[in-house]
Formats: sequence, structure tokens, C-alpha cells
Amino acid sequence: MDNRRDLSSVKRIVVKIGSSSITHKETGGADLIKLEKLVRELSDLRNRGFEVVLVSSGAISVGIQAANIRDIYYDGTSDPEHPDDKLRIKQAAAAIGQARLMMIYQKLFAEYNQLTAQVLMTKRNVVNNLNRFNVTNTFDELLKLGAIPVVNENDSISTYEIKFGDNDTLSAIVASLVKADLLILLSDIDGLYTDDPRQNPDAEFIPYVEEMSEKFDDYAKGSTGSKVGTGGMATKMQAAHIATESGAHMVIANAKNLDVIHQIVDGEDVGTWIQSHKNPDFYLSDYFEEE
Repeated sequence: MDNRRDLSSVKRIVVKIGSSSITHKETGGADLIKLEKLVRELSDLRNRGFEVVLVSSGAISVGIQAANIRDIYYDGTSDPEHPDDKLRIKQAAAAIGQARLMMIYQKLFAEYNQLTAQVLMTKRNVVNNLNRFNVTNTFDELLKLGAIPVVNENDSISTYEIKFGDNDTLSAIVASLVKADLLILLSDIDGLYTDDPRQNPDAEFIPYVEEMSEKFDDYAKGSTGSKVGTGGMATKMQAAHIATESGAHMVIANAKNLDVIHQIVDGEDVGTWIQSHKNPDFYLSDYFEEE
């Protein structure tokens, strides 16, 4: 056990899981086995006394599969004279998929007698001071009620101007808003490497980051996300800057085995731990252009 991983003061945890971790690669449909394991892990954290927020991707992928428009979306067969076609398809898929995904979460959490709630966000919820204040109050009240908020970007109405761009960034923003002590990013990679291990077999794994610097940002360059996701290691480094400066530790870990959640909370040496370095001058809106 790495003694540098001090979780003695951790009370509030944000967990982010990517699309590729909770949907089937072959169809894009919801992976019910993985979702059930995720819900069980998070419900057990609540039973242990932690406050938990889940940031979940997957709505667009699930919606595409449910509406049977996979070929249209991925093959780009929309009318080239109407470039907004794909955006409209994506927004419609998000609306269908978010409803279906939330229904699954509600049913699974209910099996463990766990209260849950849906929170959909856009960038306007962050850059506008009043909106940010109201969103923070909503999270605070939900956590006081013992609920596990399930958060996603509101892709059914989001356009380029109001998008976060990826749920790695969104999860760090949520960690900042709720004053989380720990952010866990679950993806399809074991953690941070000196290079992309899928391209470079000599890439070295980095188990612990004392403080974020340009060196680690450079390691992440050239990393891309999965076909169904939007993030890569570069977005996780952006998330690390936001989370650690706002006062949260961050762990990047592989979602292949969701036991990793309680292993992280138990202080085991899994994933890449990025140490919190709270910045007294941290201001969330500095990361975004004011509208």
C-alpha cells in the first residue's frame, strides 16, 4: 500500500465513468452487467458513509442503439448539404438514450434501496455566477438527502458554444462545485503513462503524481479517446488541473474491473494517484470564456 495515498480526510467522492466502460462495443447498447456492478459499488460507498456523485457518459451511444441509427451516425450518411444533420441526430439520440440510461440507473439503485437523481448540465451552468450558485445548491441539497446524483452533459440541447466537450472535464467541474475530496476517473486505460501504451510498448506507467506540471501534460499529448467517447488522456490532464487546484485528489484507473472503486477508496495501489494541491486563487470560471 502506497502511504502517500492518504484518504483519511476523504468524505465526498465524484466517480466518472466513460461510454466505452458501460456500453457494448459491438452494438453501443447498455452493458447491464457493468452497470449493475457500478451501482453496487457506489451504493456500498454510501453504506460506508461516503457522499457520492456519479458522472456518467453513455447516453448518445445507448440512444443510437435504441433508435437503430448506428449506420447513419457512424457512417456519415446524412445529407452533406446540411452539415447540422449529424448534430441533430446526436441530440435526438442523447434525448432517447439519457432517458433509457437513467431508467436503468433508477431501477438498479432501487434494488439497493438507494435514492438517486438526475442532473444535466451545460457550460452555461458554470460560467454564469447565478447559475453556478444554483447548481451548487442543488448538489448540496441532494447530498444532504443521501441521494447519489447522476450527472451528464445535456447533449440533447448542447451545441458547440455551450458544450464542455467531454465528461472528464465535466467531472472535474462537478468535483469543484461540490467541494469533493476525491475524483475517480474510470476509463479503458490503467492510468497515466509516459506515452500512449497502445502505440509505444516502452511507455512507462506512472503510479503517483505529486503535483501537476507541463511534463505530465506532454505525456498525454497525442492520446485519443475510444470510438464512442470524446476524451483521451489529454482531457484527463485538464481535469487533473481543475480537480487538484480546487482541492480534490484524483485517480485515473481502468474500469475493466469495477472492484477498482473500493480498492481505490481502501488505499490500494491501483491506477494513477494525482495529489491535491489546493490553489487559494482557484476560480472555476477562469477555465472558460465568460458569455
